[in-house]
Amino acid sequence: MPDSGKVALITGASRGIGYGVAEAFVARGDRVCITGRGEDALKEAVERLGSDRVIGVAGKAHDEQHQATAVARVMETFGRVDFLVNNAGTNPVFGPMAELDLNVARKVYETNVISALGFAQRTWRAWQKENGGAIVNIASVAGISASPFIGAYGMSKAAMVNLTLQLAHEFAPAVRVNAIAPAVVKTRFAQALYEGREAEAAAAYPMGRLGVPEDIGGAAAFLTSDQSDWITGQTLVVDGGIFLNTGVG
Repeated sequence: MPDSGKVALITGASRGIGYGVAEAFVARGDRVCITGRGEDALKEAVERLGSDRVIGVAGKAHDEQHQATAVARVMETFGRVDFLVNNAGTNPVFGPMAELDLNVARKVYETNVISALGFAQRTWRAWQKENGGAIVNIASVAGISASPFIGAYGMSKAAMVNLTLQLAHEFAPAVRVNAIAPAVVKTRFAQALYEGREAEAAAAYPMGRLGVPEDIGGAAAFLTSDQSDWITGQTLVVDGGIFLNTGVG
């Protein structure tokens, strides 16, 4: 396996999209630290990815002590942190905005947005400010369009898109910051959106299928590669063409 000499920190990566990103980075030779809430799931993910080049740090993304510990572990183990992928997120509520519990909204925002800012601040100070690198924020098509019944999640992902713009402006030219906005990807997180009706859900997509974590992993690998060296502040929509269906007629 090649060794790129680069190191990535990927949050919320014991399964789903985060795991798909970790797979792509390991395949190209990066060393990787993944985070997640569950010790057991994280340990299993590390073993599958390869414990010779992957470590795991368990904790809740919005916990500032966890953020500090994760970045410190990366620096202690690998000596650098070139790439940050902010993937950790939550969506604990389904329903209209008019009935949204404001405490739940605060929790969604804290986990999906504030944690991403916290990790970005810490990787910036630990390595990227002096040495460069790239950050990828996992947003969502829910953040760039109306998203009935998952409005709190969409609101937080819209904030992620703007956070990407702010960081891209402030961190240039040392660090490039971009976002990925996926449509429905087949993960446990998104299961409620297609479970028992996958064929029906996939039929709405011009590409004829739902996304898989590898789709997002490939996009994240591109946005942290030399091939994207002149791209910053952008949100890459990875949606199987679903937005093509929003025209008039």
